[in-house]
Amino acid sequence: MSGGPLSGGPLSGGPPGAEPDLLGSGISGSGTSGPVRPASDVPVRPASDVVVGADGCPRCPWGLSTPEYVAYHDYEWGRPVRDTVGLFERLTLEAFQSGLSWLTILRKRSAFRAAFAGFDPAAVAAFGSADVDRLLADAGIVRNRRKIEATIVNARAVLTLDHPLEELIWSFQPEPTGRAAPATLADVPAKTPESVALAKGLRAAGFVFVGPTTAYALMQACGLVDDHLSGCWVAGGVG
Repeated sequence: MSGGPLSGGPLSGGPPGAEPDLLGSGISGSGTSGPVRPASDVPVRPASDVVVGADGCPRCPWGLSTPEYVAYHDYEWGRPVRDTVGLFERLTLEAFQSGLSWLTILRKRSAFRAAFAGFDPAAVAAFGSADVDRLLADAGIVRNRRKIEATIVNARAVLTLDHPLEELIWSFQPEPTGRAAPATLADVPAKTPESVALAKGLRAAGFVFVGPTTAYALMQACGLVDDHLSGCWVAGGVG
């Protein structure tokens, strides 16, 4: 999804949560500034941000902005991904999305697959300096040296895991019972304790370019959590 969208809402219309990790940043303090307004002045939050499309289907608002987003929202985002190649692809694309619109990544996805050998970790792990140069010259993808090199590092990390990548990632799935579906985009977190732990676990295993917000975007995209808004036709049916 962010993978990018802002915390609690999308940037450039993308899925919530798919935002860049800003290491060292954060919000400090819990006080308020200025006078406290009387209750009558406090705006009433909408019951839901879900929007009904022309086809009559209620969707998360970001899932209506472009045909690419409609397809991604309806058939991919939040649906479980449990294979190594699929998870490595999502992890890679979420990292490349950092600082960009998720729509940019979706539109370049086919080129990414061709450039990175179908996201086969063994093939990508064998990439050398000539491949980095090739990728930097490929206008079909995002030409960012740090992200390209991070993808190769992460592919090699996949090969050194004691257990399959899917076991590592899915071990951080939060307990689904008692987790209410978000009603509005403001209810969708940018990160959670589980995504912090997932990012820490991935880094301990040798992965790079993954922080808590990227990890949460991965969790959203791959179905570890269902952040489709309450009332969205997909909500509750992606597991």
